Amino acid sequence: MFAGIVYGVMAGALWGVIFLVPRVLSMFSATELMVGRYVAYGLVSLLFLLPVARKLLPRLGRRDWLTLLWLSIAGNLVYYLMLAIAVQRVGVAATSLVIGMLPVLVTLAGSADHNAVPLRKLILPLGAIVLGVLCNGADVLTARLPVGYAQGTGARLLGLLAAVAALVSWSAYAIGNARYLIRRSDLSSHDWSLLMGVTTGALALLTGLAVLGPTSTPEEVARPWGGFVLAMFAIAIGASMIGTGLWNAATRRLPLTLGGQMIIFETVFALLYAFMYEARLPRPLELAAILLLLGGVAGSSWVHAVRHAPEHPG
Repeated sequence: MFAGIVYGVMAGALWGVIFLVPRVLSMFSATELMVGRYVAYGLVSLLFLLPVARKLLPRLGRRDWLTLLWLSIAGNLVYYLMLAIAVQRVGVAATSLVIGMLPVLVTLAGSADHNAVPLRKLILPLGAIVLGVLCNGADVLTARLPVGYAQGTGARLLGLLAAVAALVSWSAYAIGNARYLIRRSDLSSHDWSLLMGVTTGALALLTGLAVLGPTSTPEEVARPWGGFVLAMFAIAIGASMIGTGLWNAATRRLPLTLGGQMIIFETVFALLYAFMYEARLPRPLELAAILLLLGGVAGSSWVHAVRHAPEHPG
């Protein structure tokens, strides 16, 4: 269990970076960021997959490919598109705090699993997480956001709705991926991550060809394409490839109700990076949301630790 928690924290540190990229590269659209990230992820994954493809691919059946397909769409393409839209409208902190609601959904989904902690013992921690997300929503709708973010109430609500869509999409991925890895224990976390990368990359390339056409306006030419390509490959290797591999290793070692809690570290690191980038301290409601979220996860982890602690004679 300790190793699983460490892997989950490391994955969160890498995944937190993906929240910052749409803010730094705000001159690129959410669709461009999504396509760029996952085409790069697919290329990197393909390079690592080729040496083992002859042995690995014959072990995959139709069900495996269908699972890879829907997990790639839900957990990668739709998730990051919605995340990028939310970040560019309401900011990194607000978006990451909405997605911090993920442990609640994953815990509820895993509450019926074998050896899961009863929900009645998690009411206080999960309640703290929900209250933290409500504080975040109140902050987004009332605070004076920096220039570049949505200023109207309606536009901010659309940003929050995009964050909620990302939350739902990632929840479906987290639950489905964890359960499928348990079913296919013969596939290593690394191999599954590479297969996911290639599948996602192919889908992202098709999306880009269908949606993004060639442009040659001066504004297009002037955009920092070199920095864009470097950033896409950096998050493809760090967040998508290494981060996903670490997450898969974590989900193999933790019950679903605790594994879901580990995703909160993505939120923690995203907040840290956001406040450093914007050179500011959290606003009062943001601070309340952060403390409630962290307190909820810490309480949930303590409940799990007590539940799974070995019994000593005497």
